[in-house]
Amino acid sequence: MIASLSEHFGQLTGYPEWLFIVGFKVLIVALVFLPAISVLAMMCIWAERKIAGHIQSRIGPKHVGPFGLLQSLADGAKLLVKEDLIPASADQVLFRLAPYLAFSPVFVAFLALPFGPQFVFEAGLNVGVLYLLAVLGLEVMGTILSGWASNSKWAIYGGMREACQIVSYEIPLGIAILCGVMVAGTMNLVDLNYLQGGGIQTWLAFHNPFIFLAFFIYFVASLASAKRAPFDLPESESELVAGFHTEYSGLRWSFFFFAEYAGMFVIGCIQAILFLGGWNSPLGSWDPIYQLLGYDPVYVGQQFLTGASTFSGTWEHIAVAMTPDPNAGLLGGAMGLFVLNAYGAFWVITKALVVIGLHMWIRWTLPRIRIDQVLHGCIKGLLPASLAMFVGVMIWLYLLPPTMNGAFAHGSTNLANLTGDGPLLQSITKWILTLIGIVLFAFYAAVMLGAQIMRKHGPRKGIFQDVMPVGNEVHFTRGPEYVPDEDRSLVKD
Repeated sequence: MIASLSEHFGQLTGYPEWLFIVGFKVLIVALVFLPAISVLAMMCIWAERKIAGHIQSRIGPKHVGPFGLLQSLADGAKLLVKEDLIPASADQVLFRLAPYLAFSPVFVAFLALPFGPQFVFEAGLNVGVLYLLAVLGLEVMGTILSGWASNSKWAIYGGMREACQIVSYEIPLGIAILCGVMVAGTMNLVDLNYLQGGGIQTWLAFHNPFIFLAFFIYFVASLASAKRAPFDLPESESELVAGFHTEYSGLRWSFFFFAEYAGMFVIGCIQAILFLGGWNSPLGSWDPIYQLLGYDPVYVGQQFLTGASTFSGTWEHIAVAMTPDPNAGLLGGAMGLFVLNAYGAFWVITKALVVIGLHMWIRWTLPRIRIDQVLHGCIKGLLPASLAMFVGVMIWLYLLPPTMNGAFAHGSTNLANLTGDGPLLQSITKWILTLIGIVLFAFYAAVMLGAQIMRKHGPRKGIFQDVMPVGNEVHFTRGPEYVPDEDRSLVKD
């Protein structure tokens, strides 16, 4: 779309086409990505405070805006006018640079995430998975730099903890991602989405038992990568005041939290794209929205992955190319294609938010562990497990290679995963793991729904109900030893 618009404006004005391409991309970044990241971070902060409140028998934000939705906006306005303090002994340049260095890699990672077949900022990035791993690995530099530049023992402790933690857990996280890349046969994020369009049973998380376990290894490692409890040792307010950002205030302090919540979303999107079908509906071709639009994800995926069509050009041309009948096209033409992409973005964001919700649930449920336990769990637990899953996936693919009608799939891409071809054992395994995944998600959803329903009945009574009852009955009751103020002068020592 950007290429066609740039070509059109280039012909009208006589300016080079590349100039308009750069201009449109800068405009998209300024008008779409920056506001989207800001709104996303504010909503995640609000959701975390609500979830924390309900888990702790509180209400959470409720006064600023409907349901307290504007509380984060009010907090942001407060941070804008707070005094920007820099310790006298801090490194002035590095102290100022660290918050932006922590936020920039997360922002850059957004540019590679595909939210729909055409909702992709950079569709031709064939090493998209490697790109995301590289840029997210830079975020730790901002944390370490903030601790070092603050010249404070609490901050430097937090920075060094972050260095130990990230360097350790990036290894099993990367190995878990490689398991998905091996099964898919590609590192292109767009290809990964097209490969999983046949329904929930074609999602890579359910391809074989080893990648199913690698999915959970990735999730645990992602908690450490995002500095979430029980791996929030870099902050650890009970020990290090506020950890690596102890000396920060005002707007610079807020950048660390924007980076944290935006990073959680990116990590959730990677998990959704690599393991959970990406922009595809779990119903596949049976999805009513797809049927209404005339969209068949299996046909479109085959056309794209085999190179029969690249789905480029104007949106009207793409809408026609996405159907077998050249005289039909998607319902509504370009508008139907926009609806299809918006529906795909809905699924990517929903799956990522489910992962984020689980992150928040765990944070306010599990206690923080010690730094030696964090490293012990990685080196002696998660790392050997991830290596075992890596070897297991290799053996599985060797014994049950991805074939279509007896022949290998197109190129190195596992096209058989999309079409459902392959050995009978592979199909049976997919459906068994799919059922297990549905049961686990149903349990997760039931707990969340139950908590939402039970909150209307007020918080549970405390264990000292007779002395300090809680809820909406009374706020405080005096014990039998209470003496009124006017009688205290009469009490003898």
